[in-house]
Amino acid sequence: MPTTLFEDFNPVSSKQWKQKIQFELDGADYNETVIWNSPEDIQVKPFYHRDEFSKVASVETKAADFKICQNIFVYDVEKSAQRALNTIERGAENLRFTIENEKTDVQKLLQNLPLENRIVYFNLKFISIDFVKLLDSISIQKKAVFYCNLDPIGHFAREGNWFVTADKNNFETLDIISKSTTNLSLVSIDLGLYQNSGANITQQIAYSLAHANEYLNRLIATPKQIVFQVSVGTNYFFEIAKLRALRMLFNLIANEYNPDLKCHILATPTKRNKTIYDYNVNMLRTTTECMSAILGGADAVANLPYDALYHKDNEFGDRIARNQLLVLKHESYFDKVNNPADGSYYIESLTMQLAEKSLTLFKDIEANGGFLKLLNDGTIKKKIQESANKEQALFDSKKEVLLGTNKYPNKEDKMKHDLELFPFVKIKPRKTLITPIIEKRLAEKMEQERLEQE
Repeated sequence: MPTTLFEDFNPVSSKQWKQKIQFELDGADYNETVIWNSPEDIQVKPFYHRDEFSKVASVETKAADFKICQNIFVYDVEKSAQRALNTIERGAENLRFTIENEKTDVQKLLQNLPLENRIVYFNLKFISIDFVKLLDSISIQKKAVFYCNLDPIGHFAREGNWFVTADKNNFETLDIISKSTTNLSLVSIDLGLYQNSGANITQQIAYSLAHANEYLNRLIATPKQIVFQVSVGTNYFFEIAKLRALRMLFNLIANEYNPDLKCHILATPTKRNKTIYDYNVNMLRTTTECMSAILGGADAVANLPYDALYHKDNEFGDRIARNQLLVLKHESYFDKVNNPADGSYYIESLTMQLAEKSLTLFKDIEANGGFLKLLNDGTIKKKIQESANKEQALFDSKKEVLLGTNKYPNKEDKMKHDLELFPFVKIKPRKTLITPIIEKRLAEKMEQERLEQE
């Protein structure tokens, strides 16, 4: 009778593994030596074993179906249209247009693009009923799938003021748009704002869910789908678990409103850990972050060019960023398996712990009046700032390492004459209803000091 290899070996329990580790530590304390605490107060152990698991995270991810998305900032309509066509020919599957002016000729922008059955995201820096109605008619005409990514709460958090509308508040305008359109996904959550401002993972998940819950409570018509625009950080396994926990908790909350309500995740690498010095290292950072996004179950991934901080949009940076995703998809076999994290006790454990902590924080937000109330009274900004300060202190003390910046910097590297964009926090004095949540990179102060010395 044939036997398997494993029948020749006795199973080893988690208790036996721990005893072996303690023996090898030669008297050193197990908890202090091999267990570390994350910013989310999650203890990370040296090993995970199946006999410690009574339940696993119940979440479906379709990693094999992820789409490569291209970001395009629309300034010159003709150039943006040509760029979009070029990126589609070179492997982009979805497009994300950022449009600041409602007078932009969107018909001209889209008229020559092959959009049938293609998802196109529109990050609009304004809210306009007529503009969105026009998008709706174009999507029907071209048989395309348009996501408008309207997020008045995210705009309020980022800018300190609501969108300007004609005699209506932003939620009423969203309801009018919902009634006036038939073929669009309208509502989006800007989770990236919280990540890039320094929120820890538990805060990112809880705040984005509470953010979404405001729309579900305030809009007359429940959205059919909500797009979460997620920024992915460098903590590889935690970020995989973050996307899984986000989807799991959203499905739990959505069931209270509409069981068919879908969660669509569009992921992008964070800017928080990116640098202008030794900028090629950014390619390594974005590669692992894109991997986390795919394995965590993002529906689409839009990569960040290695030079996005200091260069205007350019063909070379775009091509490198897109090719990173093409290599992952077609040469690294990331498109072959759904639910790739299933069976990893470490990722399952992180998913469950992040979900439990995030749900507790979400319930606390709701018990204290909801997300908008805490945003208005400054609580959300204060909590994010506390987390950001802790992370900044770790970076300043070199306990959190950015290679080429706070460890092994190249002193000969010069950047002053290569800056096409201002890569630091911009101060815009203006009257606001609340103090805005500000995105800030970890390396900004150190980079400014180096630039002054060039």
